[in-house]
Amino acid sequence: MKEKLIDSLKLPEDLRTLTPQELEQVASELRDELIDTVSASGGHFASSLGATEITVALHKVFDTPHDRLIWDVGHQAYIHKMLTGRRAQMSGIRTKDGISGFLKRSESPFDAFGAGHAGTSVSAAVGMRVALDTIDPSRYVAAIIGDGSLTSGMAFEALNHAGDLGLKKFVVVLNDNEMSISQNVGALSWLFSRAVTGETTSKARQTFKDLYKKGYVPELLYKAIDRAEEATQGFFSSPAMLFEAFGFRYIGPVDGNNLSEVVQALENAKRQDIPVIVHCRTVKGKGYEPAEEDPIMWHGVVPFDRTKGEFKSAASTPAPKKLPSYTGIFADTLIDIAKADKRVVAITAAMPSGTGLDKFQKELPQQFFDVGICEQHAVTYAAGIACEGLRPVAAIYSTFLQRAYDQIVHDVCIQNLPVTFAIDRGGVVGNDGETHQGVFDIAYLRTIPNMVVMSPKDENELRHMIYTAVQRNAPTAVRYPRGNGTGVALDANLAKLPIGKGEIVRQGKDALIVAFGPIINNALKAADILASQHSVTCTVINARYVKPLDTELLAAELPKYPIVCTLEDHVIAGGFGSAVTEYANEAQLALQSTIKRFGVEDSFVPHGSQGEQYALNGYDAESIVGYVLSQGGERQMVA
Repeated sequence: MKEKLIDSLKLPEDLRTLTPQELEQVASELRDELIDTVSASGGHFASSLGATEITVALHKVFDTPHDRLIWDVGHQAYIHKMLTGRRAQMSGIRTKDGISGFLKRSESPFDAFGAGHAGTSVSAAVGMRVALDTIDPSRYVAAIIGDGSLTSGMAFEALNHAGDLGLKKFVVVLNDNEMSISQNVGALSWLFSRAVTGETTSKARQTFKDLYKKGYVPELLYKAIDRAEEATQGFFSSPAMLFEAFGFRYIGPVDGNNLSEVVQALENAKRQDIPVIVHCRTVKGKGYEPAEEDPIMWHGVVPFDRTKGEFKSAASTPAPKKLPSYTGIFADTLIDIAKADKRVVAITAAMPSGTGLDKFQKELPQQFFDVGICEQHAVTYAAGIACEGLRPVAAIYSTFLQRAYDQIVHDVCIQNLPVTFAIDRGGVVGNDGETHQGVFDIAYLRTIPNMVVMSPKDENELRHMIYTAVQRNAPTAVRYPRGNGTGVALDANLAKLPIGKGEIVRQGKDALIVAFGPIINNALKAADILASQHSVTCTVINARYVKPLDTELLAAELPKYPIVCTLEDHVIAGGFGSAVTEYANEAQLALQSTIKRFGVEDSFVPHGSQGEQYALNGYDAESIVGYVLSQGGERQMVA
């Protein structure tokens, strides 16, 4: 087998010694290796393929990690990981004890800033640039952000600040894979950008500025020429007008999959004495035809057959019957509700497929809104819609809803507006790791006046909860997990559930487990093990609500049992178990023992499977069984 060039290199340092042809070979080998690796392991795929040339060029032009590269989100950073000492670890990416699928400072000095959510890179880069100005001004700082992430309001706030500060040695690389600029205009604009940012022009501009500062050039002439340059660049490239308004010099659009062009653009960017935008147009999924043809499907993938372009799970035979997902049940239910009630509208923050609302969009396009990666706007936008009599349903992942906390409080709950929050991915989510775990929403939502927070025991109850929430004339949150349901039968008709009322789903006498949400299945499994193997019987309560709690049911049941546990797929601190404990204390219930709270411990949950994450934090069925037995249940064990 022919030896790869990348196998003979010390990366990324040796990239700076290679010829253009050798750089192209490195990019080709990395792309080919990435396809092989992700076809076996799964992971985020199309974005990194499209950013291959940009990544190689960045490590060629900048002295990393001395110079700082700050990646946005991390979906496009797999090639970056491969170039920075982690090629051999890519097969275990996103698995327990493997490397992260996102950027992680503790993983590598080349990961200058942790990432996972969109829109953070430019803000972090501005902070780093300002700090380095006092520590080591020789370093460059470059932020890499996609056109999707650029819709985030935080990104524009950061651009505005950077331009106001007039930062030097500060570059923002815009990876634009939507092809929104036509080819002919783009070619003309890049031709002009090369002219105005090249070495000769940059030196001439600096000399002219120095003469002005020394008083040899009249201010009127200096400003007139400066304005003329900006106007000319704006004429040739409409994006330049936007970024020049922020105080940036604009370079592009560049063919981001042409390595020589990207290198030249970045070299030109290093010569500028103000903040610079390098606008690169790329093809998402570049180099793997199925991903190029359908970059949405191939954005994040399970293992697949590289030759056939088929996902292995889909090709396996015979395939077991797939259980419906909570996300799918939510979407189908909302469609039914919205067809019957035209006041109901669906809102997503750039996640139509992730939240299941892509199906809603196809069936009810006039009642669907995608606001981009702008969770704060999504919530206040929903509040505005609700003010005028409609019933908005904002479907947002738990981890992303954190970004709109103030808007939930200030714009929805203070005004007591009928906005429904469909909180997808509530609980641990598996391989995406720390940045994506949805384990904080109960704690921050249950403290807000006017808010009702509920979670179903299964997908059938989810349908009734969505219907109940939409019918309420007040803020309501419905929380449900990532993954499939239990396959229970679905009721034909939707019904309103009584607010703040739970139910006993299993009766026992030795222990009580009060569970919130679908994690009740761990309680039921534990109860089965205890009953069948140890003759210990458990009462299991489906709480349904964390706000308001079913205090009548809790007051009747909590004092009955020598062992009392709460269970939630959420952090213990401030969560459902805390709410139950607070109530028991305030009501001065005469409990036989303290309440044991099962949930996520006081640490960020690393990537792994959901089952591994339950076990890691001690709220899998086996851990519950162990606790019950340790508290006296062992006395009832049978030989």
